[in-house]
Amino acid sequence: MNGLFLTDGYKTGHHKQYPNGTEEVYSNWTPRSNKYAPKGCDNVVSFGQQYVISWLHDYFKNNFFSKSKAQVCKEIKEELSLYLGMDYDVSHFEQLHDLQYLPIKIKSLPEGVEVPIRVPILTIVNTRKEFYWVTNFLETILSSMLWQPMTSASIALNYKRIFKKWALLTDRNNLGFIEFQGHDFSMRGMGGLQSTLSSGMGHASVFLGSDTLPVIGGMRKYYSAEGFVIGSVNATEHSVMCAGTKKDEITTFQNLMKIYPKGILSVVSDTWDLWKVITEFLPKLKNEILNRDGKLVIRPDSGDPVDIICGESFELGGLLPKDKGVIELLWEIFGGTINKQGFKVLDSHIGAIYGDSITTERAEQICKRLHDKGFATTNVVLGIGSFTYQFNTRDTFGFAMKATSVVVNGMRREIFKDPITDDGVKKSAKGLIKVDYEDGIYILKDEVSEIEENKGELKVIYENGKFFNFTNLNQIRERINKIL
Repeated sequence: MNGLFLTDGYKTGHHKQYPNGTEEVYSNWTPRSNKYAPKGCDNVVSFGQQYVISWLHDYFKNNFFSKSKAQVCKEIKEELSLYLGMDYDVSHFEQLHDLQYLPIKIKSLPEGVEVPIRVPILTIVNTRKEFYWVTNFLETILSSMLWQPMTSASIALNYKRIFKKWALLTDRNNLGFIEFQGHDFSMRGMGGLQSTLSSGMGHASVFLGSDTLPVIGGMRKYYSAEGFVIGSVNATEHSVMCAGTKKDEITTFQNLMKIYPKGILSVVSDTWDLWKVITEFLPKLKNEILNRDGKLVIRPDSGDPVDIICGESFELGGLLPKDKGVIELLWEIFGGTINKQGFKVLDSHIGAIYGDSITTERAEQICKRLHDKGFATTNVVLGIGSFTYQFNTRDTFGFAMKATSVVVNGMRREIFKDPITDDGVKKSAKGLIKVDYEDGIYILKDEVSEIEENKGELKVIYENGKFFNFTNLNQIRERINKIL
């Protein structure tokens, strides 16, 4: 697709609508509200800018600048003339093609840091006067691509904080476990491959566990990832269990342990009767499981996750399997140890993962109920899927890109929006901006001078087709773990 189509239809006339003599348009990308964000998501993780800008650079290179000017401009002229019902003038697009690069400068806060609501994360401005229109022509595609990696990274960080809080209370000597305690299972429910990659990389900036394989290539391409990127384990699905038949499900378990005599093996266990698997099959397989060189992980993924993992009854020793829940039942069969904090830790040969319908609220409830029943919260891994990562929009954190400064006939104008009919969320900053880092917090300062705008924490990452201040996955993860 022609790169010139990567915008809203109404943008195609804006180059004529700015005041005569416009030379510069300066905009910023800001999370404006966490009104619709999950509880606990009070800030936003800066992540995804390098991926998005790299993608955009490559797209224009391959689908505009490397094509013949006659071809791409003829196409856009024909289509926009039909679209707008007029003879559309493409001379400004022809000038851009002659230039052979995007005449913009993009500045950004570091990726992997946490940014308060209403503090800009990125700014964009044109670098040549005749291309003032390019800044906000790119708003749509930048907005479309930036919100999701930042949103997913922010929610993932919230999960990790929940896991860390409860691990400190119940199993502080096993904090490394939380790197894998939130596992990404979202790919099948995302809105296409680009959504999968954007969200999946956001998750992987925080956690090490993921089944979203496109993340590996994405992190290598856009964030110079080397060596280990994400990891998972050998695992079954319902088709495997069904193929082995309901009547002979225990044999399927036995065959799987023969196929994988070592390492972690995750077996979906609620294809038919989860409680029968745990109370009848696992006791019969106990010796095989305990003699195996690895961990067998029981995976339910239907029902209420909190009740399934922790039991419907609050107290230990409920009468029915469903009253006890998976963790208590596994403890009764396989035992384990009592750690120094006094919490039960399952034998290293057995574990559990719940892979469906997890939310941050449910993660908190699961951890609290395990704690209250005397179990370490590190006894379970939670699969985070599209129920978490696809049920979001640009409005989850109120992201928007707005112009706050223009230059007309050599004179700078500080501009802003503040709709009287709004509740204040849509009020923008004003003029040129600067972001400082004071006492561990990023702070916005607007209406600054051009000299001041060149200072602060926003650093150039892209200018006139070239990249600057490149970051890599290891650096991002180190920053995130510092704020954890």
